[in-house]
Amino acid sequence: MSLVRMQADAVVAQLETFATIVDARSESEFALDHLPGAVNWPTLHDDERQAIGTMYVQVSAFEAKKRGAAIAARNISQHIEAHVLDQPKGWNPLVYCWRGGKRSGSLALVLDQIGFRVTLIDGGYKAFRAAMLRDLETCVARLQFQVVCGTTGSGKTRLLHALERVGAQVLDLEDLACHRSSVLGAIPGRAQPSQKHFDTLVWNALRRFDPQRPVYVESESKKVGNVSVADALVNRMRNSPCLEVRLPMEERVALLMEDYDTFVQDQVHFCERLDALTQARGKATIQRWKDTVMAGDTPEVVRELLTLHYDPVYVQSMERNFVQYTQAQCVAPRDHTDAAMSDLAAQLLTAQTTIAAASSGH
Repeated sequence: MSLVRMQADAVVAQLETFATIVDARSESEFALDHLPGAVNWPTLHDDERQAIGTMYVQVSAFEAKKRGAAIAARNISQHIEAHVLDQPKGWNPLVYCWRGGKRSGSLALVLDQIGFRVTLIDGGYKAFRAAMLRDLETCVARLQFQVVCGTTGSGKTRLLHALERVGAQVLDLEDLACHRSSVLGAIPGRAQPSQKHFDTLVWNALRRFDPQRPVYVESESKKVGNVSVADALVNRMRNSPCLEVRLPMEERVALLMEDYDTFVQDQVHFCERLDALTQARGKATIQRWKDTVMAGDTPEVVRELLTLHYDPVYVQSMERNFVQYTQAQCVAPRDHTDAAMSDLAAQLLTAQTTIAAASSGH
């Protein structure tokens, strides 16, 4: 038959060539991280894997393997009936488990015996992750970044979204991390990915970018909520050209009141989140802010948060960490609306195209 074992580095380079990517691990392993676009066909489900592991320790390896084989065969049969019967003869799946052992091997063997062109990742997910992290550094090194800076509420994220709409290359780390990257930045109803899955999401975005065109990215810190940005990417961003977005204070307050509408609607939750700033601002200030929020004047608290806390911290951080921040090109949308950001994005993309054409001699 045609069962192939492929090195992880080759899989990273050829990921798009497989018709289906099949993760044979359990549901919880898949949820922690998986290859981009993978589907989960557990050879052993979570509860079964735990039971077999217990039998392996308490009874014997031989008895555990027998029982595991019976369960795996039953699960593989179900996957074939549910997902494989309609596949054409030329279907070429990529199959993996944790280290490319029994779970993916068993599934791949059956698929191979049917007559499909099956590829196994040599070393499984563990080897793929190591290769992916190496390739992430390679991607970062060949790309050029344009760092979108600006104080809190200046519209950095809105500008990124507008740039993406007009065709620019955008790496939205906050969207990938499901977090707005501040002490108040948790997004209701959206859990953050695991660190491993965040790394995979970032790599999957980076590998698709054209090195001949700039990639716009927001001036994030090392941490975005509970996940960390890869060192190679952080270092590259901190040494890249900067674009400073500026908005008047009242426009910034209005923008934040829109973007953090859950805090406006749920004053108690807003007050609870303010507690995280107690060490930085002191109990008396936090209590005053809470009282003001409960009295219905949330915009005043937002204004003070910006002037007393976020702005000073931001400027210090940018001057300390971003080498080209003091030479940043300043841009000023006419207001905080999406329409204004779209107009600014179009202007930036036109200017970028003009510069690229001039540098190429056209």
